[in-house]
This record gives sequence, structure tokens and C-alpha cells, in this order.
Amino acid sequence: MTFTWRRGAAYLLIRYERTVREALRNPTEVLKNLMEKSKNESYRFQRLYRNLYNPEFYWLAYKNIYANTGSMTAGADGTTIDGMSDERIQRIIESMRDKSYLPKPARREYIAKKNSNKKRPLGIQSGNDKLVQEVVKMILESIYEPVFKKTSHGFRPNKSCQTALYQIQKTFTGTNWFVEGDIHACFDSFNHHTIIRLLRKRIDDEMFLQLIWKFLKAGYMEQWTYNRTYSGVPQGSGVSPVLANVYLHELDKFMEEYAQKYNRGKKKQMNSDYNKVVKKASYYRCMGKKKWADLSPEERWERNKHLKMLEKQARQLTPTEPLDETYKRIQYTRYADDFIIGVIGSKADAEQIKADVGRFLREELDLEMSETKTKVTHTGDRARFLGYDITVSRSQDLKKSAGGYKIRSNAGVVKLLVPREKWVGKLLEYHAIKIKINENGKERFVALHRGKLVNQSDIEILARYNAEVRGLYNYYAIANDSFKIGRFANLMKYSMYKTFACKYKTNVHEIKRRYCVGGLFTIAYDTRAGRKITTFYRDGFKRKESATKFDNVSELPQFSKYAKTNTLKQRVERHTCELCGKDCRNLEIHQVKKLKDLKGNTEWVLLMRKRRRKTLVVCPECHKLIHS
Repeated sequence: MTFTWRRGAAYLLIRYERTVREALRNPTEVLKNLMEKSKNESYRFQRLYRNLYNPEFYWLAYKNIYANTGSMTAGADGTTIDGMSDERIQRIIESMRDKSYLPKPARREYIAKKNSNKKRPLGIQSGNDKLVQEVVKMILESIYEPVFKKTSHGFRPNKSCQTALYQIQKTFTGTNWFVEGDIHACFDSFNHHTIIRLLRKRIDDEMFLQLIWKFLKAGYMEQWTYNRTYSGVPQGSGVSPVLANVYLHELDKFMEEYAQKYNRGKKKQMNSDYNKVVKKASYYRCMGKKKWADLSPEERWERNKHLKMLEKQARQLTPTEPLDETYKRIQYTRYADDFIIGVIGSKADAEQIKADVGRFLREELDLEMSETKTKVTHTGDRARFLGYDITVSRSQDLKKSAGGYKIRSNAGVVKLLVPREKWVGKLLEYHAIKIKINENGKERFVALHRGKLVNQSDIEILARYNAEVRGLYNYYAIANDSFKIGRFANLMKYSMYKTFACKYKTNVHEIKRRYCVGGLFTIAYDTRAGRKITTFYRDGFKRKESATKFDNVSELPQFSKYAKTNTLKQRVERHTCELCGKDCRNLEIHQVKKLKDLKGNTEWVLLMRKRRRKTLVVCPECHKLIHS
């Protein structure tokens, strides 16, 4: 009996230990544990490199990046993440164990900057490097994300351009000056030794740091020539965004400490002139009520006239002292390498803050502020940040509150505005309009057809215009004058009319007669579920009160994503080729960039179209046949 009990206890103990080991191998649990430990800012992380021996991390990394279009763009060695398999992961792990892993140089390409003739460099990594960098990025995010400041919004989960702008609107109230900050060639100027020094503050694992050093020093290939990298983080690399935030986190901490030293006073002093006028008007109003019955019509008229004059004087004055030296504040917001500082104080204070920030960047981080782009702007004018114009209202108009009291609802309120050149620039970029100057020197917009869209189907043309209108509106949805996008949409609509007219060699009037139903441009199309219709964008351009937490440039994987079932791994673990049905222990994942690019009627093409998947789990023989 005792023997049986002991065997049962031993069995349970073995199962418990196995469960613990499996939990430790689970990347989701590992990352969550790192996040919990990170909350203790004095904690230094050890044995991080061993996570690179865990195959589950690579499958999770593949799951995070396989849907990205860039994952199927070949690096300098011609490889992509196509051909993902357990064998490929084991080769990477073995190179990690024996320290032979060496990142390939990135393939350098140049892409156009928005609203500029200049181009910025982009490094395209090899397939294996993309996987390893994704694993390293997840680990670094888990360590640093809990300690990053709320004022940082670039390349972070649940953060976007709009969250940065929304923070400005809520916290910059009443500021007198803007300090518009821009770091010159920021990503190309990061000192590699400084990056490692900053990482070493929290990471006590030289093997892990050595791996990051290898990525920094990998270099790049341009026109078949190898070039070394002496500074900066490679743009296009998976680890670059989080490394940039680690680097600029020092600026965030500096600004937090600087604000604590600069801030003074609990509230502004009241304006003595304003108080005198208000008290006089109040006394005059109170006494008038007592004597009103005894006054003649002429006296009543004179008294009302005098009272209105006093109220007008009060409206022309501010309740508080405009330049109160006893009350000062600093607000700060950063998105990537762009930052803006709001100052309640004098212009001399703003200039001093600008100089102090520049000195800190130069002495502590080896960075230089752009002299042309960094400037001090009065908040009555417009500052440009993340494509928005930002100003602070000086309106002293009184409005009735919900309680029936008259308040200055717009005084000191931050306004986010749509710059005219932004939506006009988009129209010109799309070649949707041309600008003519009439005899009076005024601009006149003329809608144009878009020749590149003429050969597409009706539904594709409409979908393209809708996406472009919706995209611009979504970005400027939190602007106080978001309705201005309505004019952009109207010009796009007429450009669409002319595109359809060009396609069918007719005129705009005939296109409207043919496609408009109830005043809405409508196109019917067939699907598997039956016939459907879609119309030109009609959801309006009302201002949104809350910011969107995701945008195309800054969205990062979240732990909610990490927690999902890894279906790709499960498909591999079935050990069955999805093309030939053969049992195989060394399956590979074939991947394509876009389903619509598939040509021909081969078996694997038809299967991928049928499943509507960009991936196909196949045996090595079938994979070779696909690429033959």
C-alpha cells in the first residue's frame, strides 16, 4: 500500500516538473516573466541568450512576421523566410550554441521620403536574420516596455502618432511657447558603444549583448560592394525600433527631471486689473437691482450701457496674469526622433530649454539637433508636429456651460489643425488634380483622370479611391477641423468620375447617369456569397474624440498576439505534406508575397488559391518542385 502511494507521489512529482519545464519553454510565459521582473528598475537580467536555443521562440517569431510583405523581400544573400522548417530552426540554434552565427550584411535600398525629393536608406535583412532579430526584439520589448515613459509614442504597442497628438491636446493647455525638436540624422548617428552601455545597465548577459553588437556591425551591401557600419541602427532591421527607444529613453528621463526642476507654483496669480473690473461690475449689478424700481427709463438705459461696457472690459482681460513668474510648467511629447516641448513661461525660458536639451543630446548621447528644424514658436502661431498644425487658442469668448455659467471654454485650449498643403499635396501626389492660376492670381483646382488606374476593374478603381480617402481621414480624424478632408474627398470623387469616363471613352455626365443610384456612386460585384454593392465613401468627416492606438508605421506585436495558438507550428507538427499527402518529419513552409501574384494552374497554385493562404506546408521534394 505504502509502495503504491510512493509510486503515485513520484508520478505526480514527475508530471509537475514536466509541466514547469514546458511552461518555462513557452515563449509567452518567458516574456511575461521578463515583464514582471522589469518593473523592478534595479533588476539586471541574466541568461537571456539561452532563449535563443528554444525552437518555440523562432516559431513565434515566424508567426509574427510572416504576414508582413517585407518578409518575402530577399536580403543580400537572396533568402527570405520562405522554407521555414524545424530543420532550419535547428541549424540556427546550432550556430547560436557554437557562437558561429554571424548576421549577413543588409541589402541597401532607397525609398522616397514623404513630401520630399530626398530618399532614405532601407536595409533588407536575410531570412534567418529576420527570425533572430524578431526573437531579440521580443525579449528587449519585454524588458524595456514596462519602464518606457508615457511621453514616448514611437514604435510602441498601443501607441501611435494620434496618441502623441492627443496627449499634446490634453496636457499642453495654456502653454506660451513651443520648442519644436528634431534630431539631425538620428537613426544614423546612434553611437554603438553608447547603445551597449545603456543596455548593460539592465542586461548582465555578455553573450546576448555580443549578439546585438554583431547586428550593429553587420554592415550593408550597396551595388555589390560591402560597406561597414560605424554608427547608427540599420533602418529596416527588426531590432532597430526598440534599440532607438532604449537610446532616446535617456532623453525622456532627462526631460522628466528637467520639468521637475523647472516647474514652480500651484496656480497662476489672478490679474488685478481683471479683478477690479469684475468686482466693479458685480457691485454695479447688485446695486442696480436694489434701485431698479426707482430709476427712470433713461437712467436704466444708461446703467445697462455702463454695465455692458464693464463686461466688455472684463472679456478683454485675462483672469490670470499672462506672464506670471511664480508659475511655470513644461510639457513634453516624443514620437521617434521628433519631439515637442510646451512651455508656460517666457521666451527666454524656452530658448534656455532648447539650449539645455541640445547640450544634453550632444554631451550624453552624441546627437545633434537640427538647427533649421529646431525652433521656438509662439503658441499663437502654428507649430508643425507629425503632419498636424498645433496652436493654442487665445479666444476669450464666453459660452454657457452645462450648469448655466458663462465660461471661457476656448481660452488656452490646444487646437489640432489639418495643414492645407498636406491634403493638397496628397491630391498632387495621386495626380488627381492640377492647379491653375486665374487672372486674379487665385488658385483653381481641376480634377484629372488617373491613367494608371484605367486598366483596372471597376471595383478595383472604386476601392482604390475609397482607401485613399479613408486613409487620409483616419489620420486627421482627431483634428479640430477634420471636415476639411471633405474637400479632398470631393476632388477625389470628380477625379474618379473622369477616370471612369476615360476608361469607357465617354463623359462625366454619362458616368453619373450610369453608376449613380440615389445620388451615390454605386458598383455591383459578384462574390461567392452572392451579388453585393459598394459605394463611394459616405461615412462623413466628423471629428473623433479619441485617438487610434495603432498606425502602419508604429504597430508592434502585443502579448495578446503572443498568446494566440500558433497554427503554423501545428500544421508542421502534423507531419503531413499538404500538397502530396506524404508523411514527413522534415516539413517546410512555402510562402508567397501576395496571392494575387500567383500565375498558372499548377497544383500548388490552385491549392493556395483555394485555401486563400500565402503559406503551404510541404515536404522538401515538393518544395524543390515548386521552385523548379
